[in-house]
Amino acid sequence: MSSAVQEAGRPETLTQRERELAGIIEAYSRVTDQLKESHDRLLAEVARLRDELGRKNRMLRRRERLAALGELAAGLAHEIRNPLGGIQMFASLLARDLGDRPECMRLLDKITRGVGSLEKIVTDVLDFGRPAEPVPRPVQLAGLVRETADLAAARAAEAGVRLELGRVARRVELLTDGGLLQRALLNLLLNGIDAAASGAEQSGGGFVRVRARVSAELAVLVVRDNGPGIPPELADRVFNPFFTTKDKGTGLGLAIVHQIAESLGGGVRAGVHPRGGAVFTLTVPRELPGAPASSRAAG
Repeated sequence: MSSAVQEAGRPETLTQRERELAGIIEAYSRVTDQLKESHDRLLAEVARLRDELGRKNRMLRRRERLAALGELAAGLAHEIRNPLGGIQMFASLLARDLGDRPECMRLLDKITRGVGSLEKIVTDVLDFGRPAEPVPRPVQLAGLVRETADLAAARAAEAGVRLELGRVARRVELLTDGGLLQRALLNLLLNGIDAAASGAEQSGGGFVRVRARVSAELAVLVVRDNGPGIPPELADRVFNPFFTTKDKGTGLGLAIVHQIAESLGGGVRAGVHPRGGAVFTLTVPRELPGAPASSRAAG
């Protein structure tokens, strides 16, 4: 075979300029791909921030509405409390004069119980309308859960509901307002007991179970009951003030839980357990945001 034929079959050798041009094209292609990836990430971040802004705006509007509603409710409750005190006083005076008249005393007892129920409603309304400012103190999580369960035990026994204490993280200390956190948890337990009371005649009976877990930054309290559960269309409304599906009650218990959770820097959500019943998850930071360093040593 001649040398001319061999040269014809050999790949053409690239010049230095052509190699440089190929390198430039390859680098341009890489930069273009990187820019496209950055653009896609930027679009995704913009969408996330837009969603977050929308959620924050909805929360702000909700807080503004609740603040206005709270102020109105607190004013009405204050005006109602004054005549209630008078009724209670006159009822106690009548009780002294009617001690020998059982039928009248029974009627008077109904009046007194009615006043007591109204007083509780007024107290709930005032608490909702004028929320307390959190005061951070060291709180033992396990002890708080146990004490709160003890407070709800009598109500559970009366309703025929088992109150079960599940797994609770031991030797965990929070820096938060223990009184407010206990009140929020107690409201969740009492709400669960009322719901589970309808399942008291089921096989195994009604129950409410509370457990707690922690992460590096959060404490999570979970309250589950085996009651009728929460219809999906109502899941976003159960924390609205004065909303209730019960025959009795003001509809403020869960609204106060939501209010307390936010004041402690956390939140609360409602859901349905796969095996039936409702699940409420209360989440708070292990350390109250903005807590002064001096409160860490306060006992």
